[in-house]
Parts: sequence; structure tokens; C-alpha cells
Amino acid sequence: MSMTIAFIGLGNMGGGMAANLVKHGYAVRAFDLSEEALKKAEAAGAGRADSAAEAVAGADAVVTMLPAGKHVEAVYSGDVFGAAKPGALFLDCSTIDVATARRVIEAAEGKGFAMVDAPVSGGIAAANGGTLTFMVGGTDAAFAAAKPILSAMGKAVIHAGGSGNGQAAKICNNMLLGATMVATCESFAMARKLGLDPQTFYDISSVSSGQSWSMTSYCPVPGVGPQSPSDSGYQGGFAVGLMLKDLKLASEAAAAVGASVPMGNAAEALYQMLANKGEGARDFSYMIEMLDGK
Repeated sequence: MSMTIAFIGLGNMGGGMAANLVKHGYAVRAFDLSEEALKKAEAAGAGRADSAAEAVAGADAVVTMLPAGKHVEAVYSGDVFGAAKPGALFLDCSTIDVATARRVIEAAEGKGFAMVDAPVSGGIAAANGGTLTFMVGGTDAAFAAAKPILSAMGKAVIHAGGSGNGQAAKICNNMLLGATMVATCESFAMARKLGLDPQTFYDISSVSSGQSWSMTSYCPVPGVGPQSPSDSGYQGGFAVGLMLKDLKLASEAAAAVGASVPMGNAAEALYQMLANKGEGARDFSYMIEMLDGK
């Protein structure tokens, strides 16, 4: 008999993730506040639940993919803890603040449930394609139980340490990405003003010490480097608003532990400016247009 998984939160990422669990033979009961999202999940082979509690009742595992810490806390304390059967496994794949992740996992363990925080890297295409990377926080036993489920949705499942460490790894990584992208954008913008052809600068810097993922896998200049959102008007990819969310989580975590993150703070301020200009839905490499004075 196949394992039953409750999936709560079928947004851009969750919809594809739930569909991949179905493909791997899991019986998925899906719930979302959006009727359209529920219809898509049904079309992908998931069963429909009319509430979070209904999805969770009798399920062997619960996967959540929600917007923020307050939603995660509300769903677990309000529905999941009360409706879940003894021994159910909880996997929160949302990207939320470290403190909330640790608090919810502690509450779950206090009620006898195993739980991991397992935020993802990879975006919508990877969610649909089942090639996400999961950074997982939790006990060794909880990680071992969660790994097969996460592997059905991703290509890499990495244990980051104790509870909350998945979130910690995600925001440290994305803070690094945000700051690196800003630096890559300002370097290309300056190169152009100095009369250096962007392709020529790419050819030099991509094999020199300034090389980074932001340059060689995700170049912010159209027509330079491999295909990236810059080649399609900065549509799709990783939205400015989502990068800003992660940078705010990073700032919050840094303040909580007294970490000095001047480059992370600068990246947050710049992405806030870009969002304030109404560009929150554009890909985060659109930063080059702002720095170029466009």
C-alpha cells in the first residue's frame, strides 16, 4: 500500500512538487485556499481535500509549502497537530525565519511527531522537473525518514544539521547570491561605460578571479553566457520580490545572532529600491538595469 502524503500549499512551487510525489507512486491529498491550484493538483492525480485538517487526517506524512513563518505556525498549531495520526512525519519546505522553524519543530517533537525544515533551491522549472535541492534541518532519524519523500521531488537532499539549519543554509546561500549578483551587475555596467564590450568582458572575467555563478550560469547581460532570464526581458527566473524576502530573512537572522553582514545589508537595500520602483516581479538579475541608470 502506498504512503499517503498530505500536501498543503500548491503555489508556483508546491503544485509541481505535489505532482512529482504522485509520479513517484505516493497517494497525495492536496489542500490550498485557491480553487485553481486545487484543480491543477487534481489534474496531476492528487486527491482533493477541502481543509488542511481533512488533508492531514490519516496521512503518513505532511508536506507544507507556505509563504511565511506566520502561515507555517498557524497551519501546524491550528490544523496539523490536531488532525495528524500518531507517528506522522512533517516536512516544511517553505522558506521562513530560522526562529519560527525551530519553534514549530520543537512543538511537533513535544507532541511526539518527527519534523524537518527542508527549504528548496531551484525555482519553478526545477519544482516542475523534480530537480530541486533540499537543505534539511532536523534529527538524523527525521532526516532519514524524510529523505525518500524529498528525493521524489529533487535531485539533491542535503542534511544541514539540527532543526532550523535548513533555513539557515538557504538564507546564507541566497544572501551570498544576492550580493554576488549586485557585484556582477555593477561590474558589467561599469565595463560598458568604460567602452569594454560585454562579451569581451565576459570572456575575460569568466576565466579570471572575478568569475561567479551569477556571471557564468546566470549572466545579467542579454546575449552573453548561457540562456538566462536576461535573454527574455528578465521574465521568469527568481523574482526580485522573492530575493528581497530572503535578504530580509538573512538580515533578521544576522541581527538575532550578532553576525556582521554589510554586503548582505547593501544587497537588501538595493533590492528594496528595485522593488519600490515596481519591479518586484522581474528576475533579480534586472538589477543591472537600475545600476545602468535605465
